[in-house]
Amino acid sequence: MKMILLRKFRVLILMVFLVACSMHIMIDLLPKLERHGAGGCSCLHTPSEEPRSWAKQGWPNKHTLRILQDFSNDPSTSNVSSHSLEKVPVAGDKTQGFRRLELYGQRGERKRQFIQDATVSKNTPVKGSRLATLYEHPLYKRPLPALTDEDTLFNVNTDIRFDPKAAEQEWNGEGNPDEFSPTGELTADSYPNWLRFHIGINRYELYSRHNPVIDALLKDLVVQRITSVAMKSGGTQLKLIMTFQNYGQALFKPMKQTREQETPPDFFYFSDFERHNAEIAAFHLDRILDFRRVPPVAGRVVNMTKEIRDVTRDKKLWRTFFISPANNVCFYGECSYYCSTEHALCGKPDQIEGSLAAFLPDLALAKRKTWRNPWRRSYHKRKKAEWEVDPDYCEEVKQTPPYDSGTRLLDIMDMTIFDFLMGNMDRHHYETFEKFGNETFIIHLDNGRGFGKHSHDEKSILVPLTQCCRIRKSTHLRLQLLAKEEYKLSMLMAESLVRDRLSPILIQPHLDAMDRRLRQVLLVLAECIEKEGYTYVVENDLQEDQWTDHTGPRRR
Repeated sequence: MKMILLRKFRVLILMVFLVACSMHIMIDLLPKLERHGAGGCSCLHTPSEEPRSWAKQGWPNKHTLRILQDFSNDPSTSNVSSHSLEKVPVAGDKTQGFRRLELYGQRGERKRQFIQDATVSKNTPVKGSRLATLYEHPLYKRPLPALTDEDTLFNVNTDIRFDPKAAEQEWNGEGNPDEFSPTGELTADSYPNWLRFHIGINRYELYSRHNPVIDALLKDLVVQRITSVAMKSGGTQLKLIMTFQNYGQALFKPMKQTREQETPPDFFYFSDFERHNAEIAAFHLDRILDFRRVPPVAGRVVNMTKEIRDVTRDKKLWRTFFISPANNVCFYGECSYYCSTEHALCGKPDQIEGSLAAFLPDLALAKRKTWRNPWRRSYHKRKKAEWEVDPDYCEEVKQTPPYDSGTRLLDIMDMTIFDFLMGNMDRHHYETFEKFGNETFIIHLDNGRGFGKHSHDEKSILVPLTQCCRIRKSTHLRLQLLAKEEYKLSMLMAESLVRDRLSPILIQPHLDAMDRRLRQVLLVLAECIEKEGYTYVVENDLQEDQWTDHTGPRRR
């Protein structure tokens, strides 16, 4: 009897094992079977289209994956490795990056002229435009000093030569004979726009004021064919890395809220949604303030079936797709917050809008340093940060490097004003390019938690300004200019945002809130000047030798 029971138990175990194996095989073959089973019309907007077979499509070829770009807002890893689809090798990573870029450049003085980007004729605004009038103002025409090799992120003449053949790639099939010089070398105009954007980065700005490449790059973000998609590692909410046919890459943040929705009053700032329209508006606001420290961002409507599900090689992402009861395509991915069936992102039926932020150069080629914001919030439900309880906190900051010299403290004040105008409370870290040391600007990354409440002005965002009472003269003058009726900030933002494909980006109450907050910033500065004196509060950065003096303003 025992032998019979033992045999039956063994047979049962074997049957369970065979069933499990069969299920795994069916799961792996499901995409292929679904594809063969799908018949009839394959329309563009029908959510019934099925993804391609990974077996046929294959996983990414290591030799074709780029390491040219990175968009990192994860302070714990942003300076360690790239967030691209493939991890950069530790040994010789910079050499490999240079090799992939080798030969793709034009030798000679014309490259230096391109980097400085003095051409303005291609971006002449229309007559009668408020933005055109603004950009004609002397405050928006201050020239930079002559750039040296130490002031440019890439020394194209010596360190890097750009050639698609070095990486066995073709830039979007670009083989037009007109793109080559008489010597057979590629001209600057043949570079992909994302690469031209990278080449133009220098010590003082991400891009120049009238750089025609930026508008071309914004167009690329909207029209370039998406060839692959993967989830970005880290972060609290879902973000996707999208690669285009010209090997450019961008960070996609999908729409989670409508334009009219405000952040619920009971939400903590660290659990707020990241809004795609806030990323777009932040880029335009940064440009109008003349900071130029936000990478280019554009809105785009994405077909979730054809441009995400069918092209992704990320199985974890693909498995989260499903059809909702309303027959819409949905997915939720993997992340810390809001990545579940209950918080799925659904299309109409498979169209979803989102923001696409151009990648910065890969960390293997241009390392960035991550800094903890001195006025970082506690990110705790009950605890308060030191600056919230110590009114003299700024005095401690001013005695701590790099805030004890140079322009870093003034950069923090610029960032504070920028965040207050947006209502962004989520500025825990910031980044700078390592090559330029402490004498460079702060990169304004990750602005998705701005523009959450138009009915409330969060005064605590302005604490750095109220405690330190410091500001650049150029920033102060521009703020005063934007408060005037003929240069009204809300009108300028409305005119700038209407150019985006997803317009309207902000509803009118958000635009009006920026005007209201701007007046509050000027009021705080007026009180500082009355208390401390104009020469103490306002740092004169309009002197001719200010740019070349890397020691920065005097200590106060």
